[in-house]
Amino acid sequence: MKIWRTEQFNRENILSISQNNNISALSAMLIDEMKFENDDEIAEFISQSYSFEDPFLIKDMEKAVDRVKTAVEDYEKICIYGDYDADGVTSTALLYSYLKSKNANVCFYVPSRENEGYGLNNNAIDYLKTENVELIVTVDNGVSAYEQVEHAKEAGIDIVITDHHEPPERLPKAIAVVDPHRKDDNSTYKDFSGVGLAFKFAMAYEGENADIEALLDEYSDIVALGTVGDLVNLTGENRMLVKEGLKRINNCKRLGLNALKEVAGIEKPEIKSGDLAFSLCPRINAGGRLGLSVKSVRLLITENPSEALAISKELNDDNTERQEIEKSIVAEAERILYEDDNIKYKKIIVIAGKKWHQGVIGIVAARIKERCGKPTIIISYDGPFAKGSARSVEGFRMCDGVAYCKELLTIFGGHPMAAGFSLPTENIDAFRDMINEYADNVKQPFFPVISLACSLMPSKVTVGMIEDLSALEPFGSGNPTPVFGIYDSRIIRITALSGGKHTKITFIRQQNYFEALYFGINPEQLPYTVGDTVNVAVTAGINEFNGKISVSYYIKDICFSSFDSEAMLKSNALFEDLMDGKPVTEEMRSELSATRENCAEVYRFLKKNNGFPFSAEALYYKINAPAINFGKMCLILKVLEELSLITLSSNSSRLDIKLVENPKRVDLFSARVFKLLQ
Repeated sequence: MKIWRTEQFNRENILSISQNNNISALSAMLIDEMKFENDDEIAEFISQSYSFEDPFLIKDMEKAVDRVKTAVEDYEKICIYGDYDADGVTSTALLYSYLKSKNANVCFYVPSRENEGYGLNNNAIDYLKTENVELIVTVDNGVSAYEQVEHAKEAGIDIVITDHHEPPERLPKAIAVVDPHRKDDNSTYKDFSGVGLAFKFAMAYEGENADIEALLDEYSDIVALGTVGDLVNLTGENRMLVKEGLKRINNCKRLGLNALKEVAGIEKPEIKSGDLAFSLCPRINAGGRLGLSVKSVRLLITENPSEALAISKELNDDNTERQEIEKSIVAEAERILYEDDNIKYKKIIVIAGKKWHQGVIGIVAARIKERCGKPTIIISYDGPFAKGSARSVEGFRMCDGVAYCKELLTIFGGHPMAAGFSLPTENIDAFRDMINEYADNVKQPFFPVISLACSLMPSKVTVGMIEDLSALEPFGSGNPTPVFGIYDSRIIRITALSGGKHTKITFIRQQNYFEALYFGINPEQLPYTVGDTVNVAVTAGINEFNGKISVSYYIKDICFSSFDSEAMLKSNALFEDLMDGKPVTEEMRSELSATRENCAEVYRFLKKNNGFPFSAEALYYKINAPAINFGKMCLILKVLEELSLITLSSNSSRLDIKLVENPKRVDLFSARVFKLLQ
C-alpha cells in the first residue's frame, strides 16, 4: 500500500514547451515538471548535442594530472585502486585502459568486499609496496582515507585521490584530492559518479586540445554502465555521457560488453538505460558481491574474445547464484518479520540473521522495504561481528537515524535513502530499540510513495505519443521513467505468463479495453480478482509483434479505486503503535475502538467466505463497512485470533485466515487488545 502522488502542472507552460520544441503535450508535461529555469535549458535537455565543462575547474585536477604525467614519463609503477561495485569496476577499467594507452607502467587493485571492505586499507597498501608501486590513484574512493594516506606516505607511496563521495571535514593529505563536492571546488557540475570523474581526468590529461569525440568513442560505453549502476542523477554532463555511451553500446566494439549482452540474452535492437540497470549492471556487480571484482574489470579491458565469453559466463553464473542466495534470505527475513511481533509492529524494521551473505543484504533490505512499506535494515552477524545495510522510504532520513545510534556502532555512513554500518553482535537489539526511538520522534509520518507524472486515458494514448518520450531519455535517477495513473479500471481477465512468473491483466475503462503486464508477480500473489475496480500505476512502452506496433503498459502498483491510502496508512500506524506498546492516545481510542457489531460484521464476512486467502487491503475492500477503518479492522482480526475464533498467518502479499471449528463462546472485550486501548 502506497500513497499515490501526482505532480501539479501548468497548462500554459506545457503548451509553450510543446510548441517551441515540437514535442507532444505529454512530453512537454514531463519536462515542465523538471522545473527548468529557462527555454535554453529545455532546448539543451532535448537536444542530442553535448558540451563539457573545463575539467581543470575541479579542485586539484591540475595537481593530479601533473603527478600522473610525471609517473608515466618516469615509468613509475602506478596502481589504479578501485571499488567492487559497478561504478568502481568501470572507473578502474577506464583509468587503467587510458593510462595503458599512454604506455604507462600501470596495474589495478580492487579490494574484496567480504575480506577487506570498501576503500583504501593498510594491508592492501603494504601489499602494493611489495609490488614496487610508487603511485596509487584511487577511483570511486579515498576521500575519507586520512589514516590510510598517512600509512602510504610512511611506506613511500604517493596517493592521488579521485572520488565523488561527500568529503569529511578533514581531507587526506594526498598529492591531490579531486572531488567536486569539496567546499573549495569551483566546478559547476558536481553529480558525477566515480567513472564520470575518471572520464573528466582523462579529458584533463589530454589537455586544452582534447579530442572529446575520440574519448567518448573509446570510453563512454563503460562510463554509461558505471553511471547508471551508481544511481547518480542523469542530468547535465551525466546525461550526455550516458546518451553517448548508449549509442556506443548499441554499436559496441568492446568485446566484454558484447559477450555480456550475449549471455544476458539481450537481443533487442536498441539497448536503453533500463537494460543497463536491470541486466548488465547486476552481472558486473555479481563478481563483487560473491567473490572478487577483478574478473569484472578484466571483462571490460580484455581484447581476447574467448576470455570475454568465459568471464561473462562466470559473471552470469555469479548473478544466478546471487539471485538464489537473495531469494533464500528474503524468505527467511520475511518469516522472522511476520512471526515476531517485536519486529513487525516497529516503525523501522530491523531483521538479523546469522552468516547471511553480506554481498546481498542491501538488496534484501530493498526487497523487504518494498514489500512491507517501511524503512528496513538487514543485519548479518557472524560471531561477535555484524554488518548492516539499510534502505528507507520518503520522509525518513536513514543516514540521520543510523547516526543517532553511533554509540552502538563501530563504523557507519550513508545518505537519506540508504546506509551501511558495522556493530558488535551484542548491540543488535539495542540498535533496533534506539533507531526506533529516533523514528518515534520524527514529527511527520513517513509512508511509501509512488510519484505519478499524470493520469492517462488509454483510449487516447497513441504510439506516437509514447515514441515521443524517447526525447527525454536516458531515464534514471534524477530523470525517472515516467509513471502514469490509469483510474477506475475494472479487471476482466487475469492470465499467467511464463509458467506463472509474470501476469497479464486485461482491464476495461469507459468501454475501452487495455492490457498491462505485471512482471515478477504471479496471479496467486495478486490480492485482486476479476470484477474488482482498481487504479493502476504504469509505465508505457512500444511493442512490435508480427509487424504490428502498439502501446504496452507495465504495472508498477495497483490499488482499489475506493481507497484513501493515506488515511488507511495512518490508521494502521495507530494500530501498530498500540501493538508496539506505545502510550495510548485519544486519537488511538477514537480511531481503533471497535464495537461488538463491528467485530460481528468482520466475523460474519469471514464465516460466509470460509476464511480469507488474500491481502489485508483486499479484505478491507471486500468487507466494505463504512464504520470500520483499516486500523480498526486489523485490531478486530487480532481480537478474533486471540480469542481462538480464527487462525491467522500472514506475509507481505497475503493473509491466510481460517475459521476455528466449533469455537467456544467468548467475551470479546476480554481480549488483551481491548484492554490495551482502555
